[in-house]
Amino acid sequence: MALPGKEIYRGNDEFGAVHVFEDGIKRYLAFGRNDEQSCWLKTGPLIPQHEYSRAMLLVLLFCEPKQSLCLGLGAGVLNSCLHAHYPGLKQQVIELRPAVVEAAYRMFQFPRSKRLQLHTMDAFAYLASDEGKTSDIIFSDIYGADGLDEQQLSDEFLTHCQRRLKPGGWLVLNCWREHQGGDALARLKDMFADVRGCTTQSGNWLIFAGNRRDSQTGKQLKLKARDLSQKLGFNLSGYQGRLTEY
Repeated sequence: MALPGKEIYRGNDEFGAVHVFEDGIKRYLAFGRNDEQSCWLKTGPLIPQHEYSRAMLLVLLFCEPKQSLCLGLGAGVLNSCLHAHYPGLKQQVIELRPAVVEAAYRMFQFPRSKRLQLHTMDAFAYLASDEGKTSDIIFSDIYGADGLDEQQLSDEFLTHCQRRLKPGGWLVLNCWREHQGGDALARLKDMFADVRGCTTQSGNWLIFAGNRRDSQTGKQLKLKARDLSQKLGFNLSGYQGRLTEY
């Protein structure tokens, strides 16, 4: 299905074209006319529009982050949301494509801030290096024009992520429902003390893997989700209700 609106921006790098379309209300980052990578609401630029992006923020029920690492930028809406609502948070963002970085700054109001450092490089190379500090949260959302980069479900990738997490840190993976039938879940359960999942109506499977088991009750999480929804400006309670502990 073709994206709505007209093209208002196009950038290029060695990986191909990056497009921005606008329908008057929303802007869409895409790698092709039928390929929506990110959606941004002009009147609510700090509110993620995709279900999976909102659901990824359920991790905030389990920790109050001071340092985060995000693998994959898109339009940067998730990072902009965190930057606005968590003034004590320092973010590291890794994005492979220079054209995506340029589009985020030029077309999606991605903030320029000392609290938000953006590195244009391969996420897997970054994880394997000694760069950066350990994080309270790692968000992994590595997609290309052909879909999910399945390297992020490999033993090597997950081991590198765990190494970069603080003792009470959490890894958040954005996958598809079809990956529930593979061996990724068993691998995660072997590596992490607390593994939970949430599916969305759009077909995503969000995985939350913690180095320590969270002891909050369902009632406590429900109340916390209500408070977090008020803070962020959108409802998280429905996603919290679908959280499954494995």
